[in-house]
Amino acid sequence: MRVEIDTHTHTLASGHAYNTLNEMAQAAADKGLKGLAITEHAPEMPGTCHLFYFQNLRIVPRKKYGIELLLGTELNIMNARGEIDLPDSVLERLDIAIASIHMPCFKDNVTAAYEKVMEHPYVDIIGHPDDGRFPVDMKRLVKKAKETGTLLEVNNSSLRPEGFRENTKENCLEMVKECKAQGVMIVLGSDSHVDGDIAEYPYAEEILRETDFPEELVANVSLEKLKACIKHGKKL
Repeated sequence: MRVEIDTHTHTLASGHAYNTLNEMAQAAADKGLKGLAITEHAPEMPGTCHLFYFQNLRIVPRKKYGIELLLGTELNIMNARGEIDLPDSVLERLDIAIASIHMPCFKDNVTAAYEKVMEHPYVDIIGHPDDGRFPVDMKRLVKKAKETGTLLEVNNSSLRPEGFRENTKENCLEMVKECKAQGVMIVLGSDSHVDGDIAEYPYAEEILRETDFPEELVANVSLEKLKACIKHGKKL
């Protein structure tokens, strides 16, 4: 499966990644992508960017090395009320937003949190909803994604055998089967923290093969399709 845009990557600005924005963009261009989303961790993640970083993204060119950049964030879901760690006044000016649960930032009712955050008009993607440390009702998750037009992520990094998240393959298989049954769109995200991992999806693609998942339900096989699918796409 050919993917034209990687929807989940991080640069040095996130605090625990290893390349600059220019290096990530160049690597994406070298790999023949048409687009790249840079989704830095939002402020509640230890060591990441200050609010000012996201407020100032307006000055960064959206085209580098011949590829289109979508500059956004990976938000932290803070609680079951679906509260996130950037204000709407900032989110509306970004190009894309993922919302994820991370261990340092969350201890609450997981399924309710996902359902509530998917109602947010600027949350485009739910990131790595596969971590067994945060059990989720996949039928409810997928149903709400369909109702709200939110994309669900198959996160290649989660699926690494040496990864720290728990039971990710089993959980991801369950989610993808539900997406196939309910006709819900997904994205493949590398969650790359280094340039060599951009658009590398060996474990994610294994999930799609095992479930015979239809390509038409993968939003980022095309840059234009992805932009049309995300809520932010209405303003791009």
